[in-house]
Amino acid sequence: MTKHVHWIVVTLSMGLLIACSENRQTNDQTDVGKPERKTPKINLYSGGYKTFVIKDNDTAFKSFKKRYTAQQQHVILALNRIDFNNFNNVDSLLIPDSVQTDINSYTPFPLTVKELKPVDKMVFFSYPIQAFAAYENGQLIRWGPSSMGSKKYPTKTGLSFTNWKAEEHVSTADDEWLLRWNFNIRNKEGIGWHQYTMPGYPASHSCLRLLENDAKWLYDWAEQWVVEKDQHVLAEGTPVIVFGSYDYEGDKPWFKLLQDPKATNITEEQLVKEFKPHLERILQEQEKRKQVMASRRDSI
Repeated sequence: MTKHVHWIVVTLSMGLLIACSENRQTNDQTDVGKPERKTPKINLYSGGYKTFVIKDNDTAFKSFKKRYTAQQQHVILALNRIDFNNFNNVDSLLIPDSVQTDINSYTPFPLTVKELKPVDKMVFFSYPIQAFAAYENGQLIRWGPSSMGSKKYPTKTGLSFTNWKAEEHVSTADDEWLLRWNFNIRNKEGIGWHQYTMPGYPASHSCLRLLENDAKWLYDWAEQWVVEKDQHVLAEGTPVIVFGSYDYEGDKPWFKLLQDPKATNITEEQLVKEFKPHLERILQEQEKRKQVMASRRDSI
């Protein structure tokens, strides 16, 4: 009987260590064990674009699947800010004349931002073009599509920092919304980025929707905050800036690429204008984080 009770206690204890909540929120706040990433080699696309009509075309999906490889399909859908579940919900697709297999080839963000060199990691979300970009020391590492806050529930712009994350999280706005690879950036407001349906326009309830592969990548790449047991913040996570505004009444901005292949490009100067007013605080928080992490490593 004693052995049986002991086994139950051990089993329950292991269960508590594995999952601290039904939302599977992780409390691992260390930077240890994360692989070093090399700056990807990006070959920029310089060609034109065309349209692929879907509306009133019963064979569109079959033709699309036959004409393009799986990697090319992913790139095309990403450029149109949709996922496969929304393929038949759009009238047409924007398609490059030459479809590369690396989404980074079509980046609207600058490859290098010199004034970001002292910043270890930085994430931008552009409202006008519904896209994100991740930088390491001023070098673009990844970009991708997003579906940001709707007209009724706009995403708050400005500087924030990543805090807690959870592989799965039930939305506080609707308990039927399961958010995968959720990374919170505004704790009090409950706003973060995560995987969710991508319809090709800003449709979220203030959050930043992503395709699943992007959400998982950012989940692994960005840093959590460091907090004490009483939730006192010792160090912030990765800096994030959401900027600009979306023309909800206008055409989808990426279709402007049909007339001008550089229509959605964001210049280095534009990004500098967004982060420069916050650079001092970003660097202060970065230094504070390094000191906190060093102190924790020394105490192990």
